[in-house]
Amino acid sequence: MTSFASKQQPTSLFTNKMTNFFKHKDQDFTQLYEAYSGKVLRLCMGYTGNPELARDLLQETFIAVWQGMDRFRGSSQPGTWIYRIAVNTCLSHLRSPKNKPGNALQEHMLETKADEQSDTEQRIQLLYRCINELAATDRLIITMVLEDIPYAEIAESTGIKEGNLRVKIHRIKQQLNEIYKRHEQL
Repeated sequence: MTSFASKQQPTSLFTNKMTNFFKHKDQDFTQLYEAYSGKVLRLCMGYTGNPELARDLLQETFIAVWQGMDRFRGSSQPGTWIYRIAVNTCLSHLRSPKNKPGNALQEHMLETKADEQSDTEQRIQLLYRCINELAATDRLIITMVLEDIPYAEIAESTGIKEGNLRVKIHRIKQQLNEIYKRHEQL
C-alpha cells in the first residue's frame, strides 16, 4: 500500500505544479494584457486604420502572446517581444492579397461623418490616414514613437541600430509632415 501512495504523491505534486504554473501564467498574461493592450491596439490601428480590424489583430496578437509565453526567454523586454508579435501579426494580415491597408481606412473614413467628430478626432483620423501612407516599417516606428516607447526598445524591435533609428525617425517625421500638409490642403 505504501508503494501505491508513493506513486500517487508525485502525480499530485506534478498536478499542483501545473496548477500553479497555469495560475501564474494566467496572472502574468493578465498583467501583460493590461500593460500593453492599449499600445498594441494603437499600433494595429496605425497599420490598418480600421478600429474593428485593429481589435481583431489585437486579439490575434495576444493569442500568440499566450501561446508563446512559455517560450519567452527574457532576452528582451516583454514589451519589445509583444510589439514584435503585433508587428508580425499586422504585416501577415497586410500581406494577404485580399487585404489592402488603404481600402480599409478609406471605407472607415467614409462611414464616419465629419460633422459628428470633434476637431481633435478629425485631426487624429487625419494623422492615422497619413501614417497609413507610410511604408510598413516606417508605420511601425512612428507608431511606437507616438506611444513613447524608448528608442532602445524600438531599435531592438525593428533590428535597426539606435543611432540609425534616430535619423530614420527624423526622416519619417519630415515625410509625415509633408503628407499631413498635403491632406490638410484637400
